[in-house]
Amino acid sequence: MIEIHHESIRHIPVLHVVKEGQKHEKLPLVFFLHGFTSAKEHNLHFGYLLAEKGFRVILPDANLHGERSDTQHPEKLVFDFWNIVLQSIRELNDIKEELSQKGLISSQVGVVGTSMGGITMFGALTQYDWIKVGVSLMGSPCYEKFARDQIESLEKAEMTIPFSEDELEDIYTDLRKYDMTVQPEKLAGRPLLIWHGKKDKVVPFQQTFDFYEKIQADYIKAPERLHFLAEDNVEHKVTRKAFLKTVDWFGEFLQ
Repeated sequence: MIEIHHESIRHIPVLHVVKEGQKHEKLPLVFFLHGFTSAKEHNLHFGYLLAEKGFRVILPDANLHGERSDTQHPEKLVFDFWNIVLQSIRELNDIKEELSQKGLISSQVGVVGTSMGGITMFGALTQYDWIKVGVSLMGSPCYEKFARDQIESLEKAEMTIPFSEDELEDIYTDLRKYDMTVQPEKLAGRPLLIWHGKKDKVVPFQQTFDFYEKIQADYIKAPERLHFLAEDNVEHKVTRKAFLKTVDWFGEFLQ
């Protein structure tokens, strides 16, 4: 049986998913990070199958999402996108530290995210070497490029941008610290699974695929630790194939 606990860790609402009787044991940990305008409850199917494999699974609500929502319209929330991403990166470490202090996690910690959560996962890999395995489901490692494209798209839609040009350049400069495309050495050979639909109109497929091609040479001694799963005719929605591959990936590399 799988247990689902609704908890608050460092004031962050989370769902804590674990096999019955294992809640207080030291276990490998998987974080699941949801997408933009989504919430932790929407990804419980991942938590269920990962917990069945013996993982402790933590699904947090990102700031301004789920229980932390302030009911902002998505059109306004988009201007908080990168603040949310960077706060989620910091909060990953906060949650991990709390669980570690309680003796609940082993040295094996993985992170998976969808869309905004996948973007967050890539940024977290640049900051924390305690993350041993990563999975991106329609995310992007291209922080600066993606941010610039977002602003360009919003301008084309004739939305008022609440930042000056100088403020935008400061934001892009800050994002470079988390941009995996300019510091791919920080992957350090860690197992990385990337899934993306080729017809994704929200997070561009090609940018992520180009990054994958760029880092292949870094995995030449262990090519099995890097995998790009692309699906034709798939837009911005995670498929069952991606779901099952994610569970298998952690089962293979996070034990």
